[in-house]
Formats: sequence, C-alpha cells, structure tokens
Amino acid sequence: MFTRYLLDHTSPEILNIHPAYNSVMVTISNEGSISRVTEHLQKSISNALIGKTPRGRAVEIPVLYNGKMGPDMGLVCKKTGLDPAEVIKRHSEANYLVYFTGFSIGFPYLGGMDESIAAPRLDLPRKSVPAGSVGIAGNQTGIYPMSSPGGWNLIGRTPLSIFNAKAPGDSLVQMGDIVRFRPIDETEYDALVGK
Repeated sequence: MFTRYLLDHTSPEILNIHPAYNSVMVTISNEGSISRVTEHLQKSISNALIGKTPRGRAVEIPVLYNGKMGPDMGLVCKKTGLDPAEVIKRHSEANYLVYFTGFSIGFPYLGGMDESIAAPRLDLPRKSVPAGSVGIAGNQTGIYPMSSPGGWNLIGRTPLSIFNAKAPGDSLVQMGDIVRFRPIDETEYDALVGK
C-alpha cells in the first residue's frame, strides 16, 4: 500500500522508489530537503494506512515450458525428484502475487510458488537470459522482462512482452497483480510472438 501511495503521490525531491519484500528505499535529489522528504514520507505512511488496499489485476501468462525455452528444467527435476510434467503442473496451478518489481527494471518477483518445486539459483549466472524467460530461484518464480544477465533456473518462456519501458504503468504485469501461468505448445507460442 505504501509503495503504491508513493507512486501515486510523488514529491519533486524523490528521484526513484525501490520496493522490496518488506522495505522501500527512496532515492532523493541532492537539492531536496531531508526534512521536507521525511515529512512527505510520514504523511504518505499515514495516508496509506487509512486508505483502501489496491486490488491487483488477474493476469494470465502463456508459457512454453521445457525444451529450448526451459533449459534448466532438468536441473529443477533433479533437485525436486519430479518429472517435467509434474513441475509444469505444479508451477502452472498456483496463483502468484507480484510482490514488487526490481533486480532489472520491470522484473516481477512472484510469491506463492509450491515449495515442492523450489530450486536454488544457478552456481554460475548466465551472461544473457532471453526476454520472457520464466525462472525459479529458491521458493519464488519470476519473468525476465528483457534480455539481461541472470542466475535463475529457466523452465519456460512467454511470448508476451510483460514490461512497457515507455509507459511502465501500462505494463502487462505490475506490483499487486495476481499472475497465473498457462502452459502452451509451440504452435500457440509462435502465433503469440509479437502480439
């Protein structure tokens, strides 16, 4: 609630807002008055606490799992003792809350994953992960919004663009949304590419 309130009621001294699971880092300009920003933040906390909790949208994300789109499915299966079909089933049956976006701009951290498919991050991160890759790291899952380095176990890829850099508020996936993954085949993946 607090982060959403800050985003909707910004102050000229605030340059950036960096939410995490249970903290929010606020970057202020050098010219900004610490006391003015502190007062704004205190009012924001009070107003956020008495306001209504924003309701996230339900967002369905189609995913082509396994194969070349999910090169680390074998690692997840080895770690969990499950076969690919069961990992896919458990991953796609959950409803995930987008706790915040970060790491790289627009990367959604999704909570609510079935603990039975949890797998540690890769020992050696990749230099480049393709945009749309769906990964697992520990007991969370996420979607790479753009090509970037990363160390999550890649189990699939969505053909959809989840982040709009020109208008972040219009992005497909935003903080507070509820995400559900839907397994698709290669034909549907190819049909959805570029839409």
